[in-house]
Amino acid sequence: MEFNPINLMIYVSFLGLVLGYVVSKTNFCTMGAVSDWVNIGDTSRFKSWMLAASVAILGVTLMEYQGFFNTSDSRIPYRDSVFFWPRYIIGGLLFGIGMTFASGCGNKILIRIGGGNIKSIFVLIIAGIMAYLMTRTDFYGVVFHSWMRPISPDLAKYGLLDQSLPTIASSIFLSSSGDYFKLGFGLSVSLIMMFLIFRSGNFKNFDNILSGFTVGIVVILAWLLTGGSMGNEWIESNNFLDNPQPGVGVQSFTFINPMSETLVFVSNFADSFYLTFGVSALLSVIVGSFIYSISSSNFRVEWFASGTDFYRHLIGGVLIGVGGVLSLGCTIGQGVTGISTLALGSFVTLISIIIGASITMKIEYYKAVYDSSSFFDQLCASLADLKMLPSSLRRLDKI
Repeated sequence: MEFNPINLMIYVSFLGLVLGYVVSKTNFCTMGAVSDWVNIGDTSRFKSWMLAASVAILGVTLMEYQGFFNTSDSRIPYRDSVFFWPRYIIGGLLFGIGMTFASGCGNKILIRIGGGNIKSIFVLIIAGIMAYLMTRTDFYGVVFHSWMRPISPDLAKYGLLDQSLPTIASSIFLSSSGDYFKLGFGLSVSLIMMFLIFRSGNFKNFDNILSGFTVGIVVILAWLLTGGSMGNEWIESNNFLDNPQPGVGVQSFTFINPMSETLVFVSNFADSFYLTFGVSALLSVIVGSFIYSISSSNFRVEWFASGTDFYRHLIGGVLIGVGGVLSLGCTIGQGVTGISTLALGSFVTLISIIIGASITMKIEYYKAVYDSSSFFDQLCASLADLKMLPSSLRRLDKI
């Protein structure tokens, strides 16, 4: 019997519905997590985000050891042997800045759409257009790849099969990387993360724990769905088609490139040929958020408050579209899904996103308080607050 990809998309949509509903209910927000931490010292939502990552690492490590799937075969090359450090750093910084301007990361934009936020529809379209430009035209190759690739080392030249942390660690401490070493390394990272998360104090409420576990488990199940037996059948059947369907491959949740895929899907009048994993995930997250917002009477239509608000979101959409593709993912696509593969680039991207968002948030606070100060003064004060610059170089009083 010929494999029907619609069946797989139904499972993907169920995962997306759960993710959208729970994230909306618990107010899981990666940008909010950074904001709470940087501005008021509250790490509850940040710990929730890291809990999602640690759960995903645990699940992926165990399932890869059992042979259920292999994330080294993922459609997004998280573990690629070429360490594209400029992509991870610059893309991450751009995304972090952009999500601050756009009032949320890729996932939060979808949650806001489900709650009635029309501004987020605008951001989705702009980010989708930029992602399309980055992935389906020569823009990325000319503007970025042409100079980033030559300065990005290929770890294979140093005897490393990929850039996963277990592979790198084994090359330092062992002559070869066995399955037991990979298992022990992944379990150790996950359990240490969980220990630090729960040791550092109580969560603000149970919702933080619920959302962390839910996001992590959804990411694991998506890997299993696309990399397991059903996923293998999906991939193999697609390889024999005269006109292969786009977006087929081992993958899990990410939201920037799927914004581009969704624009293609809509522009082709919802032709099922263009119904990819990413499109199914994106649309179902919106529906899950919509269901919660209606059932909880939280649905509110929101539009731009001013021209400045419009341009902020426009810039934010551009930056998250370019930055998200450049860094190979967003705060979920790299910050949870990528991290679950233990790829070094994913950790670099995650740190870059947090730094980009943190600096932007600090600058905006100083700009609001010292409206006549220069950008340079605001930047110096922000970097000093974040311990990235000596306090003696600040020109504005700390706020």
